[in-house]
Amino acid sequence: MEDKGFQVFACDPAIRAWADHARPVAIAAIKDPANARWLRCGGTWFAGVDCLPNDPEGRLKGGPPLAGKALEGLPDIPLHNAQVSAIYPGYPRPKEGESAAAASYRMTRDAAHVDGLLPVGPERRRMIREPHAYILGLPLTEAPPDASPLVVWEGSHRIMQAAFRESLGSRPVADWPDIDLTGAYHAARRQCFDTCKRVELPARPGEAVLLHRLALHGMAPWRADDGSARLVAYFRPETTFEDWFAA
Repeated sequence: MEDKGFQVFACDPAIRAWADHARPVAIAAIKDPANARWLRCGGTWFAGVDCLPNDPEGRLKGGPPLAGKALEGLPDIPLHNAQVSAIYPGYPRPKEGESAAAASYRMTRDAAHVDGLLPVGPERRRMIREPHAYILGLPLTEAPPDASPLVVWEGSHRIMQAAFRESLGSRPVADWPDIDLTGAYHAARRQCFDTCKRVELPARPGEAVLLHRLALHGMAPWRADDGSARLVAYFRPETTFEDWFAA
């Protein structure tokens, strides 16, 4: 993974058992009126942040442990409630309040981003507020490969790391959450688009996709002729700023 910034794991019985148990729990979370605020893009994307009620080891009530080859070697840190991402036919319709430029970026550039860099303040300046250790995607439903798959730019994590090192390396770690990274981030993102291979990563239940925390990634528009939804559970546990910045 260190060269490409991502790794796809073949179907694993342990992951498949976890995904089969998690599927109805995720569907229930999507239907829960308390989570209605996560339905976006004209009803074509349920963002579902922290909507899966797993324990700090990833286990759901009455279900199997979260285990398998994809988990081997990952940092031994508590897991948050997983994101339940559901993509529906027609994605992406314009998001409420979204500018024309933002809608176009979602369509033409897959809404490519680096997780943890949040838009802060009225000018939405990008700052590192959520230093993730990794991104682990676990598909929960069968879906055609062109049903809005995950997209990653191969090797983009190295470009982002160099850009952030230049902006943050000489500053005290305590200051990092308030340092404006917008310019460095946008320049690095353009470099990734120009020099890195765009890779689509469709996957099935039982498989797993592991992304480097600094990898530029997004979701492709829905191009499939059939399919009802693509559901994926994402784990993005937070780590220290020092570990986030490490190689």
